[in-house]
Amino acid sequence: MQAPQTQDTNIPDVLPTCPTEDGSVNSEIVENRPPLFVAPRGRMADKLAASAPYNFFLSTVTDSQPTHTEPLSVTFQELLDPSLGELQCSLQLTYMIDINWLLEQYSDAGYEQHPLLILYGDESELETISDKQPNVTAIKIKTKTGFGLHHTKMGLYGYCDGSMRVVVSTANLYENDWYNRTQGLWISPRLPAVAEGSDPAYGESRTDFRSSLLEYLGAYKLAKLESWMARIAETDFSAIKVFLVCSHPCGDYYIPDGPLWGHPRLGALLSQYATPIDGTFPLVAQSSSIGEFGKSPQLWIQRQIMPSFGKDNEQQTIRRLPGFRLIYPSLANVLQSHDDICAGSCLPYREEVHKQQKWLENYMYQWISRTRHRNKAMPHIKTYCRWTPEGLQWFLLTSANFSKSAWGITRYDKLLYINNYEAGVLFLPKILLDEDFLPMEPNGKHPQFPMPYDVPIMPYAPKDTPFFINYLMSEESESE
Repeated sequence: MQAPQTQDTNIPDVLPTCPTEDGSVNSEIVENRPPLFVAPRGRMADKLAASAPYNFFLSTVTDSQPTHTEPLSVTFQELLDPSLGELQCSLQLTYMIDINWLLEQYSDAGYEQHPLLILYGDESELETISDKQPNVTAIKIKTKTGFGLHHTKMGLYGYCDGSMRVVVSTANLYENDWYNRTQGLWISPRLPAVAEGSDPAYGESRTDFRSSLLEYLGAYKLAKLESWMARIAETDFSAIKVFLVCSHPCGDYYIPDGPLWGHPRLGALLSQYATPIDGTFPLVAQSSSIGEFGKSPQLWIQRQIMPSFGKDNEQQTIRRLPGFRLIYPSLANVLQSHDDICAGSCLPYREEVHKQQKWLENYMYQWISRTRHRNKAMPHIKTYCRWTPEGLQWFLLTSANFSKSAWGITRYDKLLYINNYEAGVLFLPKILLDEDFLPMEPNGKHPQFPMPYDVPIMPYAPKDTPFFINYLMSEESESE
């Protein structure tokens, strides 16, 4: 059987430009806007050390001055900061990319001639980049169906002393994603090389992060990844305390065998490590795009997603499914943003899809992030979590939007179908803190978990509607 051909992700992650009345690119927004904020050099290692144990950052927002000095804000340039290590080579996995912008970042850091391997999903200009830039190798990743995306955002950085670092992100590799949007990044500690002759099992993390990363990269079946996989196998990952949760395109994957992808992977981890909580505490999903779910929540959300996302380590055959909330910007949220309606170019939910699932409005919540100074920075970040008054039961940062293509569809409880490549990291309190919950408020014992949005969350007002990408498309058509 082939993977289901769902239509929920065959549109771009973002629209590259926002049209003016005459159809041209808005020069005020794109050409004459202030340059990206650049953080001081040489300080990133200290910032990263201070972020422990979560190592969870949001991207700096150019038009939000308080984020420029917020300890848990980060720019792309800081990922190449010399304090993190002297770069030897790097691997970037992404969906969309502006190669000129990316190479400029490497050049500014002094690494313009260092080996760079790129796996990407959407950019025709990269096919011949090696002719112009011999140190750069770019490989376009095609999915098994025409409806899937190479949607993973991940960076691997190898240093001259043999160590390396992993960054799992929600941001594409082009300027707009790092300008006035809210993005999430998890940055690993520096991971040293294991001593020569060590046992192959030495250096694995408690979360099996190294094995999970090797399984994910191995599934590409690319010879160009072999040197990276060899390096990973000889690196000490024991300092990592998060789980890698990925999706990989599959058409008839048998769940009990091999690595788990998609929502069964998350469910398996929660069933091992998540502290039991009452079913009245809902799942809170937050994404920058929304898939096609059908005429009722029972068809996919309640039958497949909630049983996986609602699992815990209490062994019981009958459990109450948790409630459900979805944070997605309303039209009003977008119109008050830094870039007005153009900020919605990263929110590709279509009105024609919504008309088939208007029941979803009963579950929708506003994007509000005043505490983190990002209320006007529309979210391209994707997160999933559950909390109680005691704290977070778990938290997931991921590239995966709330869609079937990203998380998968199961058949007969055994077969899994996924269209997309995705990657995320799961924060579990048992592993991170040896506690039942991650603190959402200061408690004097552990740092407060840095939520990207304000809690409590706020539902849509009666007259609110989700932002639809059609608002931008209609502007463009009217100008033609």
